[in-house]
Amino acid sequence: MITITTTEALAEYCTQASQHDYVTIDTEFLRERTYYSKLCLIQLAMPGTDASNAVLVDPLVEGLSLEPLYELFRDTSVVKVFHAARQDLEIFFVDAQVFPEPLFDTQVAAMVCGFGEQVGYETLVKKIAREQVDKSSRFTDWSRRPLTDAQKTYAIGDVTHLRQVYEFLAKKLEENNRSHWVQEELGILTNPDTYIIKPIDAWKRVKTRTSTAKFMAVVQMLAAFREEYAQSRNVPRNRVYKDDALVELASNKPKTMEDLSRSRLLLREARRGEIADGILAAVVKGVGMPADRAPKPVGGREKLQVNPALADLLRVLLKAKTESAGVAAKLIASAADLDAMAGGMRDVAAVSGWRAEVFGEDALRLCEGKIALAAVGNDVKVVPLD
Repeated sequence: MITITTTEALAEYCTQASQHDYVTIDTEFLRERTYYSKLCLIQLAMPGTDASNAVLVDPLVEGLSLEPLYELFRDTSVVKVFHAARQDLEIFFVDAQVFPEPLFDTQVAAMVCGFGEQVGYETLVKKIAREQVDKSSRFTDWSRRPLTDAQKTYAIGDVTHLRQVYEFLAKKLEENNRSHWVQEELGILTNPDTYIIKPIDAWKRVKTRTSTAKFMAVVQMLAAFREEYAQSRNVPRNRVYKDDALVELASNKPKTMEDLSRSRLLLREARRGEIADGILAAVVKGVGMPADRAPKPVGGREKLQVNPALADLLRVLLKAKTESAGVAAKLIASAADLDAMAGGMRDVAAVSGWRAEVFGEDALRLCEGKIALAAVGNDVKVVPLD
């Protein structure tokens, strides 16, 4: 089993890989103690039936440059195959502002090929390659050196079995004429906005039950300070303070260090020093924000007047359409999306792109009273209305 530890060896391998139609890629990383993922290992495999052309790349070796790999990412003649690529892509984007092109994500492809929602790699390998994946090394410390033989075997398996999974899914997509479905989904994964978290927008990740202007303004400022602090020091945002503590602070609006000391949920380290100062300053900014500048809950769905009967009909239609198409219902629309549509909202993913082909177009016609649903045996059929 080859482990690449020099830039020259990586460049030689990537040159060989560029002669093939595709290369499979995976990474191992740690994120429990940092804001940004710490890349610990990269696995690569060229087409084949064994592990002879698969390698491990050790990015922790001093002096190793990943530029040859990034050059391969830019080579549009070679498909770069990942499974559940989002976190891998974030690592490479943060490091070098580069995305693999073209990209193929077997998890996305599997969802549109009828394997269910967010299907795991182990499941795909078992169903497609008829192999078992040993996951015992999955949660080991990948930053420790030397790696054990068990870790290396596990890591290599994540790219060797992936070759058969990719070839099967790519063929199935072509047969079903669904390749464009996958490309639409991958457009999100290769959009820089997916990975750039602006501190001023960090409040959108916080779940709240109150939506008053002053409360939301304080939430925005507290979330922005936490994000800035976490990014600048490369620590997890929850190490600064957790969401429940943030909401508590936004409700109580502390003015002094003594007020902070009364918090039930705030970590002890956050009640003094830079974090405490930042909290108090954020509260002042939030309290002083004009009401018309305060953030509003995303989508404003809480004010919708949902027609429950129509929502139920949309659920029936979604179930019928997704069973017929062989895709997971949650991949098309969530329960909240269906309720939003039943309340008159149209700005949902289900009515655009490939989702519209499967469900969205008929869903809109149902909302507009242009079609009805009828039970025909064990099936639900769409009936046009004049």
